[in-house]
Amino acid sequence: MTDKPLTSNLRPDGQAVHIAAYESAGGYQGLRRALQLQPQDVTEMVKRSNLRGRGGAGFPTGMKWSFVPMGADAPRPKYLVANADEMEPGTFKDRVLMEGDPHQLIEGMAVAAYAIQADIGYIFLRGEYRLSAERLGAALAEARQRGYLGQNILGSGYNFEIYLHTSAGRYICGEETALLNALEGKRAHPRTKPPFPQVSGLFGKPTIVQNVETLCNVHHIVNYGPDWFRGLSRTEDGGTKLYGVSGKVKRPGLWELPLGTTMREIIYEHAGGMRDGLQLRGILPGGASTDFLVEEHLDIAMDYTQVQKAGSRLGTG
Repeated sequence: MTDKPLTSNLRPDGQAVHIAAYESAGGYQGLRRALQLQPQDVTEMVKRSNLRGRGGAGFPTGMKWSFVPMGADAPRPKYLVANADEMEPGTFKDRVLMEGDPHQLIEGMAVAAYAIQADIGYIFLRGEYRLSAERLGAALAEARQRGYLGQNILGSGYNFEIYLHTSAGRYICGEETALLNALEGKRAHPRTKPPFPQVSGLFGKPTIVQNVETLCNVHHIVNYGPDWFRGLSRTEDGGTKLYGVSGKVKRPGLWELPLGTTMREIIYEHAGGMRDGLQLRGILPGGASTDFLVEEHLDIAMDYTQVQKAGSRLGTG
Protein backbone atom coordinates (compact mmCIF):
# COMPACT_ATOMS: atom_id res chain seq x y z
CA MET A 1 0.00 0.00 0.00
CA THR A 2 1.38 3.40 -0.99
CA ASP A 3 0.47 7.05 -0.71
CA LYS A 4 1.30 7.52 -4.41
CA PRO A 5 -0.76 4.77 -6.09
CA LEU A 6 -0.65 6.25 -9.60
CA THR A 7 3.10 6.74 -9.92
CA SER A 8 4.76 4.32 -7.49
CA ASN A 9 5.33 1.73 -10.26
CA LEU A 10 6.84 4.15 -12.79
CA ARG A 11 10.39 3.19 -13.77
CA PRO A 12 13.15 5.80 -13.44
CA ASP A 13 14.49 4.91 -16.90
CA GLY A 14 11.17 5.83 -18.53
CA GLN A 15 10.50 2.32 -19.85
CA ALA A 16 7.04 0.79 -19.63
CA VAL A 17 6.08 -1.55 -16.79
CA HIS A 18 5.40 -4.92 -18.43
CA ILE A 19 2.80 -7.34 -17.18
CA ALA A 20 5.04 -9.59 -15.05
CA ALA A 21 6.37 -6.62 -13.08
CA TYR A 22 2.88 -5.14 -12.85
CA GLU A 23 1.46 -8.38 -11.43
CA SER A 24 4.32 -8.76 -8.96
CA ALA A 25 3.49 -5.28 -7.61
CA GLY A 26 -0.14 -6.32 -7.03
CA GLY A 27 -1.46 -5.54 -10.47
CA TYR A 28 -4.86 -6.97 -11.51
CA GLN A 29 -5.74 -7.80 -7.90
CA GLY A 30 -8.29 -4.99 -8.01
CA LEU A 31 -9.93 -6.63 -11.02
CA ARG A 32 -9.93 -10.02 -9.30
CA ARG A 33 -11.65 -8.51 -6.25
CA ALA A 34 -14.16 -6.60 -8.35
CA LEU A 35 -15.22 -9.76 -10.17
CA GLN A 36 -16.11 -11.33 -6.81
CA LEU A 37 -18.52 -8.46 -6.08
CA GLN A 38 -21.82 -7.44 -7.59
CA PRO A 39 -21.43 -4.64 -10.16
CA GLN A 40 -23.48 -2.23 -8.06
CA ASP A 41 -21.16 -2.89 -5.09
CA VAL A 42 -18.19 -1.68 -7.14
CA THR A 43 -20.08 1.49 -8.06
CA GLU A 44 -20.97 2.02 -4.40
CA MET A 45 -17.30 1.71 -3.39
CA VAL A 46 -16.34 4.36 -5.93
CA LYS A 47 -19.13 6.60 -4.65
CA ARG A 48 -17.89 6.28 -1.06
CA SER A 49 -14.31 7.01 -2.14
CA ASN A 50 -15.28 10.55 -3.24
CA LEU A 51 -13.37 10.09 -6.49
CA ARG A 52 -14.12 12.99 -8.81
CA GLY A 53 -13.37 13.07 -12.53
CA ARG A 54 -9.83 14.18 -13.27
CA GLY A 55 -10.54 15.43 -16.79
CA GLY A 56 -11.67 18.92 -15.87
CA ALA A 57 -15.29 18.99 -14.71
CA GLY A 58 -14.72 17.10 -11.45
CA PHE A 59 -18.09 15.31 -11.51
CA PRO A 60 -18.39 12.54 -8.86
CA THR A 61 -17.40 9.35 -10.66
CA GLY A 62 -19.58 6.84 -8.83
CA MET A 63 -22.63 9.04 -9.26
CA LYS A 64 -21.95 9.25 -12.99
CA TRP A 65 -21.84 5.46 -13.23
CA SER A 66 -25.11 5.12 -11.30
CA PHE A 67 -26.99 6.78 -14.18
CA VAL A 68 -26.21 3.87 -16.54
CA PRO A 69 -29.21 1.55 -17.06
CA MET A 70 -28.60 -1.83 -15.42
CA GLY A 71 -30.32 -5.19 -15.44
CA ALA A 72 -31.49 -7.64 -18.06
CA ASP A 73 -33.59 -5.03 -19.87
CA ALA A 74 -30.76 -2.50 -20.25
CA PRO A 75 -29.86 -1.60 -23.86
CA ARG A 76 -26.90 -3.48 -25.33
CA PRO A 77 -24.08 -3.19 -26.03
CA LYS A 78 -22.83 -0.77 -23.39
CA TYR A 79 -19.58 1.11 -23.81
CA LEU A 80 -16.75 2.48 -21.69
CA VAL A 81 -14.46 5.07 -23.29
CA ALA A 82 -11.15 6.33 -21.91
CA ASN A 83 -10.63 9.92 -23.00
CA ALA A 84 -6.89 9.94 -23.74
CA ASP A 85 -7.10 12.80 -26.24
CA GLU A 86 -4.95 14.99 -23.99
CA MET A 87 -4.81 18.29 -25.91
CA GLU A 88 -5.07 20.89 -23.14
CA PRO A 89 -1.93 23.08 -23.48
CA GLY A 90 0.46 22.47 -20.61
CA THR A 91 -1.13 19.13 -19.66
CA PHE A 92 0.87 15.91 -19.93
CA LYS A 93 -0.17 13.76 -16.96
CA ASP A 94 -2.10 11.13 -18.91
CA ARG A 95 0.77 10.62 -21.35
CA VAL A 96 3.09 9.88 -18.42
CA LEU A 97 0.67 7.27 -17.05
CA MET A 98 0.06 5.58 -20.41
CA GLU A 99 3.71 5.46 -21.42
CA GLY A 100 5.00 4.35 -18.04
CA ASP A 101 2.29 2.06 -16.62
CA PRO A 102 -0.20 1.13 -19.36
CA HIS A 103 -1.61 -1.86 -17.46
CA GLN A 104 -2.86 0.50 -14.76
CA LEU A 105 -5.23 2.08 -17.29
CA ILE A 106 -6.30 -1.30 -18.66
CA GLU A 107 -7.09 -2.67 -15.21
CA GLY A 108 -8.96 0.49 -14.24
CA MET A 109 -11.02 0.26 -17.42
CA ALA A 110 -11.83 -3.41 -16.81
CA VAL A 111 -13.04 -2.68 -13.26
CA ALA A 112 -15.09 0.33 -14.36
CA ALA A 113 -16.57 -1.66 -17.24
CA TYR A 114 -17.60 -4.45 -14.88
CA ALA A 115 -19.33 -1.94 -12.61
CA ILE A 116 -21.56 -0.68 -15.43
CA GLN A 117 -21.56 -4.06 -17.25
CA ALA A 118 -20.02 -2.59 -20.39
CA ASP A 119 -19.34 -4.94 -23.27
CA ILE A 120 -16.81 -2.90 -25.25
CA GLY A 121 -14.16 -0.35 -24.34
CA TYR A 122 -12.26 2.20 -26.40
CA ILE A 123 -9.13 4.18 -25.62
CA PHE A 124 -9.52 7.39 -27.62
CA LEU A 125 -5.86 8.41 -27.90
CA ARG A 126 -4.31 11.67 -29.05
CA GLY A 127 -2.75 11.09 -32.48
CA GLU A 128 0.61 12.58 -31.54
CA TYR A 129 1.03 10.12 -28.66
CA ARG A 130 2.80 7.51 -30.77
CA LEU A 131 4.82 6.02 -27.91
CA SER A 132 1.65 5.71 -25.82
CA ALA A 133 -0.02 3.91 -28.73
CA GLU A 134 2.88 1.48 -29.06
CA ARG A 135 3.00 0.67 -25.36
CA LEU A 136 -0.76 0.46 -24.91
CA GLY A 137 -1.00 -1.89 -27.89
CA ALA A 138 1.62 -4.19 -26.39
CA ALA A 139 -0.03 -4.07 -22.96
CA LEU A 140 -3.46 -4.88 -24.39
CA ALA A 141 -1.99 -7.97 -26.06
CA GLU A 142 -0.38 -9.04 -22.77
CA ALA A 143 -3.65 -8.54 -20.88
CA ARG A 144 -5.59 -10.64 -23.39
CA GLN A 145 -3.01 -13.42 -23.20
CA ARG A 146 -3.30 -13.50 -19.40
CA GLY A 147 -7.11 -13.60 -19.48
CA TYR A 148 -7.74 -10.09 -18.14
CA LEU A 149 -9.60 -9.10 -21.32
CA GLY A 150 -11.81 -10.97 -23.76
CA GLN A 151 -14.30 -13.75 -23.13
CA ASN A 152 -14.99 -15.14 -19.65
CA ILE A 153 -12.45 -12.94 -17.86
CA LEU A 154 -10.66 -14.95 -15.14
CA GLY A 155 -13.44 -17.54 -15.30
CA SER A 156 -16.06 -15.04 -14.11
CA GLY A 157 -18.41 -15.28 -17.08
CA TYR A 158 -17.90 -11.57 -17.76
CA ASN A 159 -16.82 -10.53 -21.27
CA PHE A 160 -15.08 -7.24 -22.07
CA GLU A 161 -12.73 -6.13 -24.83
CA ILE A 162 -10.76 -2.89 -25.30
CA TYR A 163 -9.85 -1.32 -28.65
CA LEU A 164 -7.29 1.41 -29.22
CA HIS A 165 -8.53 4.27 -31.43
CA THR A 166 -6.18 7.06 -32.52
CA SER A 167 -7.70 10.53 -32.76
CA ALA A 168 -7.46 12.58 -35.94
CA GLY A 169 -6.62 15.58 -33.78
CA ARG A 170 -9.31 18.01 -32.65
CA TYR A 171 -9.18 19.96 -29.38
CA ILE A 172 -12.99 19.78 -29.12
CA CYS A 173 -12.74 15.99 -28.66
CA GLY A 174 -11.98 16.71 -25.03
CA GLU A 175 -15.75 17.24 -24.76
CA GLU A 176 -17.24 13.79 -24.34
CA THR A 177 -20.05 13.98 -26.89
CA ALA A 178 -17.75 15.43 -29.56
CA LEU A 179 -15.43 12.52 -28.84
CA LEU A 180 -18.29 10.05 -29.30
CA ASN A 181 -19.22 11.61 -32.64
CA ALA A 182 -15.60 11.27 -33.76
CA LEU A 183 -15.59 7.59 -32.71
CA GLU A 184 -18.69 7.09 -34.85
CA GLY A 185 -16.86 8.56 -37.86
CA LYS A 186 -18.73 11.86 -37.77
CA ARG A 187 -17.50 15.43 -37.37
CA ALA A 188 -16.44 16.14 -33.81
CA HIS A 189 -19.33 18.43 -32.87
CA PRO A 190 -20.68 18.41 -29.30
CA ARG A 191 -24.20 17.04 -28.97
CA THR A 192 -27.14 18.66 -27.28
CA LYS A 193 -27.78 17.28 -23.78
CA PRO A 194 -30.00 15.62 -22.70
CA PRO A 195 -29.86 12.81 -23.56
CA PHE A 196 -26.65 12.26 -21.65
CA PRO A 197 -24.14 9.63 -22.79
CA GLN A 198 -24.89 7.43 -19.77
CA VAL A 199 -28.27 6.76 -21.37
CA SER A 200 -27.65 7.42 -25.08
CA GLY A 201 -23.99 7.68 -25.98
CA LEU A 202 -21.88 5.83 -28.52
CA PHE A 203 -24.14 4.57 -31.34
CA GLY A 204 -27.10 5.55 -29.16
CA LYS A 205 -26.20 3.07 -26.40
CA PRO A 206 -25.35 3.67 -22.71
CA THR A 207 -21.79 4.96 -22.49
CA ILE A 208 -19.41 6.20 -19.81
CA VAL A 209 -16.54 8.47 -20.86
CA GLN A 210 -13.80 8.97 -18.27
CA ASN A 211 -10.40 10.61 -18.21
CA VAL A 212 -7.28 8.40 -18.06
CA GLU A 213 -6.23 9.56 -14.58
CA THR A 214 -9.75 8.93 -13.25
CA LEU A 215 -9.77 5.36 -14.52
CA CYS A 216 -6.28 4.65 -13.18
CA ASN A 217 -7.61 5.26 -9.66
CA VAL A 218 -10.51 2.83 -9.85
CA HIS A 219 -8.83 -0.52 -9.22
CA HIS A 220 -6.86 0.93 -6.30
CA ILE A 221 -10.16 1.88 -4.65
CA VAL A 222 -11.48 -1.66 -5.02
CA ASN A 223 -8.20 -3.17 -3.87
CA TYR A 224 -7.59 -1.02 -0.78
CA GLY A 225 -11.02 0.40 0.00
CA PRO A 226 -12.76 3.78 -0.19
CA ASP A 227 -11.66 4.80 3.33
CA TRP A 228 -8.01 4.39 2.36
CA PHE A 229 -8.58 6.43 -0.81
CA ARG A 230 -10.28 9.28 1.04
CA GLY A 231 -7.42 9.29 3.52
CA LEU A 232 -4.92 10.12 0.77
CA SER A 233 -6.49 13.57 0.36
CA ARG A 234 -6.28 16.72 2.44
CA THR A 235 -9.86 17.66 1.56
CA GLU A 236 -13.27 16.02 1.22
CA ASP A 237 -12.49 15.00 -2.36
CA GLY A 238 -10.75 11.62 -2.31
CA GLY A 239 -7.34 10.56 -3.51
CA THR A 240 -4.18 12.05 -4.87
CA LYS A 241 -3.83 14.36 -7.86
CA LEU A 242 -1.23 14.58 -10.59
CA TYR A 243 -0.11 18.21 -10.59
CA GLY A 244 1.92 19.34 -13.59
CA VAL A 245 4.01 22.52 -13.54
CA SER A 246 5.45 24.18 -16.63
CA GLY A 247 6.59 27.69 -17.38
CA LYS A 248 9.35 29.74 -15.79
CA VAL A 249 10.07 27.59 -12.77
CA LYS A 250 13.35 25.94 -11.80
CA ARG A 251 12.12 22.35 -12.00
CA PRO A 252 9.18 21.84 -14.40
CA GLY A 253 7.60 18.45 -13.92
CA LEU A 254 4.76 16.28 -12.67
CA TRP A 255 4.08 15.27 -9.06
CA GLU A 256 1.52 12.99 -7.45
CA LEU A 257 0.45 14.76 -4.27
CA PRO A 258 -2.53 14.69 -1.88
CA LEU A 259 -5.55 16.38 -3.41
CA GLY A 260 -5.75 19.76 -1.73
CA THR A 261 -2.02 20.50 -1.72
CA THR A 262 -1.50 24.27 -1.93
CA MET A 263 -0.13 26.03 -4.99
CA ARG A 264 2.65 27.45 -2.82
CA GLU A 265 3.89 23.97 -1.94
CA ILE A 266 3.62 22.75 -5.53
CA ILE A 267 5.44 25.72 -7.06
CA TYR A 268 8.04 26.50 -4.41
CA GLU A 269 8.80 23.12 -2.83
CA HIS A 270 8.37 20.71 -5.73
CA ALA A 271 9.00 22.93 -8.76
CA GLY A 272 11.77 24.87 -7.00
CA GLY A 273 10.20 28.32 -7.29
CA MET A 274 10.58 30.93 -10.00
CA ARG A 275 13.79 30.90 -12.03
CA ASP A 276 16.13 33.75 -12.97
CA GLY A 277 14.84 35.93 -10.15
CA LEU A 278 11.46 36.34 -11.80
CA GLN A 279 8.38 37.30 -9.80
CA LEU A 280 5.23 35.21 -9.93
CA ARG A 281 2.53 37.10 -11.81
CA GLY A 282 -0.17 34.55 -12.57
CA ILE A 283 -1.06 30.87 -12.47
CA LEU A 284 -3.30 28.77 -14.69
CA PRO A 285 -4.39 26.08 -12.20
CA GLY A 286 -5.83 23.59 -14.67
CA GLY A 287 -4.64 24.22 -18.20
CA ALA A 288 -5.02 27.05 -20.68
CA SER A 289 -8.83 26.96 -20.63
CA THR A 290 -8.97 27.91 -16.93
CA ASP A 291 -8.84 31.42 -15.48
CA PHE A 292 -5.69 32.97 -14.03
CA LEU A 293 -5.08 33.06 -10.30
CA VAL A 294 -2.50 35.36 -8.70
CA GLU A 295 -0.06 35.43 -5.80
CA GLU A 296 -2.74 36.01 -3.17
CA HIS A 297 -4.19 32.59 -4.07
CA LEU A 298 -0.99 30.63 -3.40
CA ASP A 299 -2.25 29.18 -0.12
CA ILE A 300 -5.61 27.86 -1.28
CA ALA A 301 -6.06 24.10 -1.45
CA MET A 302 -5.77 22.82 -5.00
CA ASP A 303 -9.05 20.94 -5.05
CA TYR A 304 -12.26 21.39 -7.01
CA THR A 305 -14.19 23.42 -4.45
CA GLN A 306 -11.51 25.86 -3.29
CA VAL A 307 -10.16 26.68 -6.74
CA GLN A 308 -13.71 27.34 -7.94
CA LYS A 309 -14.33 29.65 -4.98
CA ALA A 310 -11.19 31.56 -5.97
CA GLY A 311 -12.66 32.19 -9.42
CA SER A 312 -11.08 29.48 -11.56
CA ARG A 313 -11.24 25.69 -12.03
CA LEU A 314 -8.92 22.85 -11.10
CA GLY A 315 -9.34 21.53 -14.64
CA THR A 316 -6.83 18.86 -15.60
CA GLY A 317 -4.37 19.96 -12.91
